[in-house]
Amino acid sequence: MATGSSSGYTPLLLRIDAGGWVLLLVLIAAGIGVPYANQMLPQESPWHVPTWLVALLGKYLCFALLALSVDLVWGFCGILSLGHGAFFALGGYAMGMHLMRQIGDRGVYGNPDLPDFMVFLNWDSLPWYWYGFDQFWFAMLMVMLVPGMLAFVFGWFAFRSRVTGVYLSIITQAMTYALLLAFFRNDMGFGGNNGLTDFKDILGFSLQADATRCALFAASAVALGVGYLLCRFIVTSKAGRVLVAVRDAESRTRFLGYRVEHYKLFVFTVSAVLAGIAGALYVPQVGIINPGEFSPANSIEIVVWVAVGGRGTLYGAALGGVLVNYGKTYFTAAMPELWLFLLGGLFIAVTLLLPRGIVGTLQLWGGVLRRRFSSGDRKRGSHGAVAPAPAGGGE
Repeated sequence: MATGSSSGYTPLLLRIDAGGWVLLLVLIAAGIGVPYANQMLPQESPWHVPTWLVALLGKYLCFALLALSVDLVWGFCGILSLGHGAFFALGGYAMGMHLMRQIGDRGVYGNPDLPDFMVFLNWDSLPWYWYGFDQFWFAMLMVMLVPGMLAFVFGWFAFRSRVTGVYLSIITQAMTYALLLAFFRNDMGFGGNNGLTDFKDILGFSLQADATRCALFAASAVALGVGYLLCRFIVTSKAGRVLVAVRDAESRTRFLGYRVEHYKLFVFTVSAVLAGIAGALYVPQVGIINPGEFSPANSIEIVVWVAVGGRGTLYGAALGGVLVNYGKTYFTAAMPELWLFLLGGLFIAVTLLLPRGIVGTLQLWGGVLRRRFSSGDRKRGSHGAVAPAPAGGGE
């Protein structure tokens, strides 16, 4: 039987670089430590993590997974998508529809079948596209299927038509803006501009309970870890090398016989599914989903996260998602009128001063230092070497 080395197959764990291991170890520590500090330590303890902070950190992890999905297509395939906020929002709406169905007769109007906003708008019956969302498994299937199908159909037409570059970015933004306008309509059956909110529980557990918040945080950490491993598996595979070739020289790759549109369609669809999962985990932790999540500005902001963290590194994108959103949390409270200017200035500064992002720049500096040290060692070795004696003993 051929071994893994003789067949050329490398196990996934051996493909993870140092930064990836740091990310996974941090996620394991946080996924265990944060719930423990919230549930087991007394509130008087300096190590106690309050519930509001657990929810905030869980939201950051969802944004990190969303940034990871964008880095998969932009950093490794060169597809600058300005519409990933739409996939995120669709996953969130699928989860929100399930949570609304779980309210039952506990709503304001006490209708066991219709959500409150439908009763308010005088709807007579539940729309057909709400059927099945009372089942958790069906809702989770829709969380992945709806964003994935939209990405597949959109990508099928766009990539077969060889739409690339800024033109592709524009039509992805147009897609999310069209969805924004559609979901704002009351007659669409998704709550209009108010969206879906007032959720009660998930899987029978109260969303206001501390233990539920901790479980959602842990689920977000697991999802980010699994998402990273999936992306790492893709980009280190043979298909991943083709994706990088498409990013760097699409025409040459096509001339070599590769069906470029198939590779782009595959990675675009996988990325959309990851974004949908991030949206589904985001909604129960923040307690609302509305059409504002479809805003084109949100999709542009995701690209900023990836650029700040480091495009084409995966874990750098996750880091950027956490750091930028932490800055947003701080500055929107300290200087709310200046936040958008700070975000724009941050993107300009990173583009001019750190074009590789934080992680990419650190990798570049680390490589330079290693080369300098290795060249210095070679020079010292050559100076200390003893010259060989001439042939014949020198007589």
